[in-house]
Amino acid sequence: QVQLVESGGGLVQAGGSLRLSCAASGRSFSSYAMGWLRQAPGKEREFVATISGSGLYSDYTDSVKGRFTISRDNTKNTVYLQMNSLKPEDTAVYYCAAGPRVYRSANEYLYWGQGTQVTVSS
Repeated sequence: QVQLVESGGGLVQAGGSLRLSCAASGRSFSSYAMGWLRQAPGKEREFVATISGSGLYSDYTDSVKGRFTISRDNTKNTVYLQMNSLKPEDTAVYYCAAGPRVYRSANEYLYWGQGTQVTVSS
């Protein structure tokens, strides 16, 4: 079992930055790939970024490439999402998730956090 707790969400103006954190408890954090996914009101949950257990591989959805960076610190059992140049369309609840491999599909992740709200004003 892995428990995940997100933090760092909030209200920011367009063009601003936020850093989300996801603290994990449980065993073998480094054996899990981690993902960030988001869900806007009235929309399906969508993939944002994922990182391998070692941190050597990462992948992003096209709309955030060059603006968002996913990273992890396995000594702290924490994964991060640095979000720069935020846009109003980035407004959503952001979730971190853990799974055995890097995935783009939300359905493949095994463990989920409770989510943190990110609101970008224009």
